[in-house]
Amino acid sequence: MTPDASVALPQGGQLTAGPVDASRFRRVLGEFCTGVVVITAQAGGQPVGFACQSFSSLSLDPPLVLFCPTRTSRSWPVIAQAGHFGVNVLSAEQREISSVFGRPGREKFAALDWAPSPNGAPLLARALAWLDCTVETVHEAGDHHVVVGRVDGLAAGAATSPLLFHRGHYTTTTEQPDPWLPHPDLRTEPDSWF
Repeated sequence: MTPDASVALPQGGQLTAGPVDASRFRRVLGEFCTGVVVITAQAGGQPVGFACQSFSSLSLDPPLVLFCPTRTSRSWPVIAQAGHFGVNVLSAEQREISSVFGRPGREKFAALDWAPSPNGAPLLARALAWLDCTVETVHEAGDHHVVVGRVDGLAAGAATSPLLFHRGHYTTTTEQPDPWLPHPDLRTEPDSWF
């Protein structure tokens, strides 16, 4: 195969050089679909938490995850002080919970069922999965922190659809389309990257 300039950009897409405008950055990165989690902790007997899209697995050995709170987050300093955090992977049925944890407020846990993890982090009822983590390292990155956590325990919940965020809106999974291959010489093998 040889490079073909006519397919180098998406249809109607245009790469621009120079400073990246924040609204364009948000719009283009909105094409990347993410899951939604709620990061939680307890400090001084008070539960705190916030909704988060910037969560990812990082390493299998040792088991590490990462998430990225904003530098202006009011929950993150409390979580940092606790030194432990929980990750609650939300299901499609938990859209309202994401909305509650996506805005400021102190009474986020008032009407929710939850139980403390072994590290003390609130684990929300009916989540798709839970992780109990210890803060390993924190890095400053632009207007966010990158928090790396060691996974001390984890469990899967009910096998339902995940809550997803795409193009600025909540969504969920649907039937999968047939795979598209750009060239017949490409062979599909079992994925090993995840």
